[in-house]
Order: sequence, then C-alpha cells, then structure tokens
Amino acid sequence: MGLVMTSIKSYLQNNWLGNLRLDVLSGLVVGLALIPEAIAFSIIAGVDPKVGLYASFCIAVVISFLGGRPAMISAATAAMALIMITLVKDHGLEYLLAASVLCGVIQFIMGVFKMGNLMRFVSRGVVIGFVNALAILIFAAQLPELDIRRIDVSSLTIALTVLGLGIIYLFPRLPKLGQLIPSPLISIVVLTALVLYFGADVRQVGDLGDLPDTLPIFLWPDVPLNLETLQIILPYALALAVVGLLESMMTATIVDELTDTDSDKNRECRGQGISNIVAGSFGGMAGCAMIGQSVINVKSGGRTRLSTLIAGVWLIILCVALNDYVGLIPMAALVAIMIMVSIGTFNWASIRELKTHPLSFNIVMLSTVLVTVITHNLALGVFTGVLLSAIIFASKIAHFLRVTSSSEENGRNRTYLVQGQVFFASSGAFIDSFDVKEALQKVVIDVNHAHFWDVTAIHALDKVVSNFEREGVLVELNGLNKASQYLVDRYLINPSDSLKIIDAD
Repeated sequence: MGLVMTSIKSYLQNNWLGNLRLDVLSGLVVGLALIPEAIAFSIIAGVDPKVGLYASFCIAVVISFLGGRPAMISAATAAMALIMITLVKDHGLEYLLAASVLCGVIQFIMGVFKMGNLMRFVSRGVVIGFVNALAILIFAAQLPELDIRRIDVSSLTIALTVLGLGIIYLFPRLPKLGQLIPSPLISIVVLTALVLYFGADVRQVGDLGDLPDTLPIFLWPDVPLNLETLQIILPYALALAVVGLLESMMTATIVDELTDTDSDKNRECRGQGISNIVAGSFGGMAGCAMIGQSVINVKSGGRTRLSTLIAGVWLIILCVALNDYVGLIPMAALVAIMIMVSIGTFNWASIRELKTHPLSFNIVMLSTVLVTVITHNLALGVFTGVLLSAIIFASKIAHFLRVTSSSEENGRNRTYLVQGQVFFASSGAFIDSFDVKEALQKVVIDVNHAHFWDVTAIHALDKVVSNFEREGVLVELNGLNKASQYLVDRYLINPSDSLKIIDAD
C-alpha cells in the first residue's frame, strides 16, 4: 500500500503539482490567448466561432490527461482548419463533426501501431516546407477580409488591421507591462473599444455566427451511417489525421528541446485521437498541437499537464461568461492576429539558406510548399516532400555501389569484389558490372563488404548467377552477412548445384 501511495504521489508531483504557481499563471495566459485564435480558425474553416471554441476546450482538457507531452497546448489550429474549408462548404457542419470523429479514430489506431515513430522519416526540408506553406495559406485566407471590392469591407477595415498589427508588435516593447499581457489581447481590446466608441460600421465576430453561452453537450454528428458518408468524409479525415499528427509531433519535438525532456510520441498520437473523438462528439472541430501557444506556455513557465488543463478550462469559462462581449470584436482584430501568426510561422531563415543548402534540400522544401499552396492540401504537400526525400536519398546511396574484378589462373577464373549497398536503386548497376560473355571457368563474387537490402537486390543477384550458369561458369558467392543470407535463402529464384554460397562467418 505504501508503495502505491508513493507512486501516486510521485506521479502527481511530476505531472501535475510540481510547478503549481507557474503552471496556473501560464495556463491563464494561454487560455486568454486561445480565444482570438480559436475564433479566427473557426472563421477560416467556415463554421460558427463556437465550433472552434468548443473544440479548443475539449481537446485541451482531454489531452492534458492523455497526451504524451506535458505542457504542450493542443486546440483548434489553422493547419486543420484549412483542410476543412471545402468539406464545410460542400456538405456542412455535421459532416465536419463526423470527419473529426473519424480523424480521431484514425489517429488512435496510428498510435496503437506506434506510427508516431514514422516522424523520424520526415526530413527537415519537408518540415520547413510544411511550416512555410502553412504560413502562406494562413495569410491567403485573410485576404478576402481585406478586399475592399467587397460590399461589407471598407478601407476602415484595412486601417484597423494595420493598427492591430502595430499594437501586436509594439506593445511587447513596453517595459514590464509588455511582458505581462499577451499583445494580441491588447489589440482586441483596443480595436473593439475604438469601434464601439465611434460606432464604426465594420464586420464583427457576432456577424459570423453564434458564440457559446453554455458548456458543450454530447452531440453525435447527424449524418447517415452509410458507405456514401464514409466516402465523403474519409479523404478529409485521413488528411486531418496526418496533418494533425505531423504538427503535433513537430511541436512535441520543439517542446522537448525547450524543456530538455523526452515525450512519448505514440502516446501523443493516441491522446490526440481520443481528444478529437471527444471534440467531434461535443460540437467541435478536429485540432492538434499548437506550435505558437505551446512555446508561449513553456516560456511563461508551464512545465506540467496542469498548465494545459488550466488553459482549456479558463478558455471556456471566459467564453460562456463573456460571450456577448466576444461577439463585438471586429474582424480586423482577428485578421491582424492571423497575419501575425502567419509571419511568426514562416521560416524566414529558409529564404537566406537557399544559397547555402544543397540543391536536393531546396527541391524538397520548395516542392512541399508549392504542392501544398496549389492544392490547399497540407497532407499532399507533406507526402510529396517525403516521397522526393526518399527518391533523392535512394539515388545518393545507389552511387556508393562499387564492383571491381581481378583474374586468376591464366584468366580462367575471375573474382568480383562488391562494395556498397545493393537495393532497388542500385540493382541495375550491379547487374551491369558483370561480364557474363567472358570465357571463364569459375567466378567468385565477394560480398564481404556489401549488403543486400531487398527482394529486388536478390533478383539482381539471381539474374547474374543465372547468366553465368547459362554460359557454363561455376559461381561462388562469398561473404554473405546474416541479413543478406536470410534474403538469399528465402527469395533466390533459381538456386542450383553449381552455385556455392559461403557466408561471412
């Protein structure tokens, strides 16, 4: 019993109560800062502000208990909202909720099968391309709100947006006070006060839809449970799952580095999945980890799960208690915040580094950006980047194959020395390195310094051996390591008595 109590006390200390004062304060700051972003992301997705607010509350609370990275903030995000635009436009909110639930199921399954480990296969070029494309899409989503050709947009909106950006970037420069209150909140308060005082006729958040006045309730998506519904939501759910986990894994890695601690990436996948199932079941859209808010939380002193829980609970308390006031916020204030997010998200160093990074790196990064921006599909952009990275890597490794030869016994015997990696990309060069028309009695293929990686490599070896045997040449395969020996034993198509195999041992 004493051991159990000790374990419980240790768990609470490490995960919840070990940094009580700073976790509470940082959670309050993040909860305040989540409100404008959750509303803005809802608007990007084309749904009522309460959908993003409910999602942020549900996801933050659930992930605080089930996530694999303490102090990381998860909520409604721009990356996910961008994927939802077409689904909401074509099929409505209920299908978005259904896609959010299915997204959560997919993420949970990915976590069960430990697919969080796949993050190590995403190259830095893909990550930077993903971040830059996300920033561009966020900025592009704000342009309609600044288009003065629209009837409901005036030059005053642009002026307010510029003023909002000025406040956001200049307020933090004030001594002491500038670091106590998030500048986006100051921007919202000032712009809202100006609009109300002068009675300015500009678009407000309340014009876009209902804000929450109660806590979220269980609301199973009202869609037909049939194959047609699945065909509609599955592509979006898959894209949401992949993009959500990618951004969450990236954020977890960043927080790991900031706090010098490790996190459980597969537990994070499962936690993100469950949180999105809950969000979709309570009237919220799917979300994931937030890079900006997580960094704010950590730099404000947040270190445990308590900070994430406080942020989510404080968010919903503010929204329910102050929903009438939130509806008065001018859209210009949210546009300014989203422009700030896009500027802060974009990796500006990547532009300078185009001159210094290898061409292959730049191709991967720029391809990820271009495909994402053109298709508005972050998952497709990431897939393109990962595929290009794999092709470029395989092409480079294939060049490390070297085959040399020397003759013995009056030219009747020849030894081929194979060095390097034999796999699908180098199998053709491997075959071409052997002269099967040479009049020989015996050929020794020395592979002590080579490795056969896949079935294609074994088929290439089989072709070389078969070609020599067809010419009546005895073949000796010398120096197979255990892994290569296993593949040869299992996949060599035409083993014969004339082939002698000697392993590395």
